Amino acid sequence: MRITGISTHVVGTPWRNLTYVQVHTDEGLTGVGETRMLGHTDALLGYLREAEANHILGSDPFAVEDLVKRMKYGDYGRAGEIVMSGIAVIEMACWDIKGKALGVPVWQLLGGKVTDKVKAYANGWYTTERTPEAYHKAARGVMERGYRALKIDPFGTGHFELDHQQSLYAVSLIEAVRDAIGPDAELMLEMHGRFSPSTAVRLAKELAPFKPAWLEEPVPPENLKALEKVAAKVDMPIATGERIHDRIEFRELFESQAVDIIQPDVGHIGGIWETRKLAATAETHYMLVAPHNVGGPVLTAASLQVGFTAPNFKILEHFNDFADADIKKVIKGAPQVDPETGCFHLSNEPGLGVELDVDAAAEFPQQQARFDLWAEGWEQRKPKGTQ
Repeated sequence: MRITGISTHVVGTPWRNLTYVQVHTDEGLTGVGETRMLGHTDALLGYLREAEANHILGSDPFAVEDLVKRMKYGDYGRAGEIVMSGIAVIEMACWDIKGKALGVPVWQLLGGKVTDKVKAYANGWYTTERTPEAYHKAARGVMERGYRALKIDPFGTGHFELDHQQSLYAVSLIEAVRDAIGPDAELMLEMHGRFSPSTAVRLAKELAPFKPAWLEEPVPPENLKALEKVAAKVDMPIATGERIHDRIEFRELFESQAVDIIQPDVGHIGGIWETRKLAATAETHYMLVAPHNVGGPVLTAASLQVGFTAPNFKILEHFNDFADADIKKVIKGAPQVDPETGCFHLSNEPGLGVELDVDAAAEFPQQQARFDLWAEGWEQRKPKGTQ
């Protein structure tokens, strides 16, 4: 079997463009991959056009390791977010083809399942007025859909510091959310790399009474010493990793022991097998895995293949019941959260278990998507001009 070409389809919303890639073969099998780029969608499409000619055409989709190696190192330049995302969408699609050809789900090809379900946590649910009352109501809605966990960034446009009044307001928002979801649900606290170490530590202590399940990206990701400083002073799990685009770059993070939960994005770090390798390394450092997942149903399905096979997989992020939920219709067989358990359940469908509906995808054309975490009202995910 050989790859005869690829086709790309961008599904657009005001705040995110989702790039779907179909990989076609000479035996009629087609696989699909997905990633979400922020402001770099056209750059990704340009890279894929070159990679198709240089590396992908004529390749054996079963030889996933070889294709990833050639795409990553064959152009000599160091692979960053765009290249690793391009690798990811092709890699996912190859696993999809492989599973379909063999009649088994991808998780079966990764060593088999260690669990029948993966817990989900909700994100994108607080696209509402930024008040305790509105957040309380929205959080209750999340619980009513069966979720047992959710995540929130309550810090407005905070950058390095957060003044006293803004800090009190952020605390009031979290107090309202915890009251809405009760004591048993998990509440993930997101900082989006906003703060200096001292500000992150102060806020973490002020929010500790509400029992956050983790503190995510408390400082910008470039300075590991700053993260170590926070970890040494905060008595809650630290999570980070969504903006690391190569599993090799996790090495110093592992060595520092400054993090408890790593959050690779399957769509940015080279795909399913790269993430599974990273999960195995994390396991040797007694760390959990909770992938960043701001994509649509294909990226969710790909992340779940790792989740069903990795003993140290904690939970999976899910946007698609809340922020622009209509995009789910572009995928047949989209993974769903079971309202009875708050989990994704094991699928036995071949490959990734999903199919792209090209006609439905065409109903969501590419947009000039913007997502600026430093702009007022960013949490509503309605960029200026779309409100």
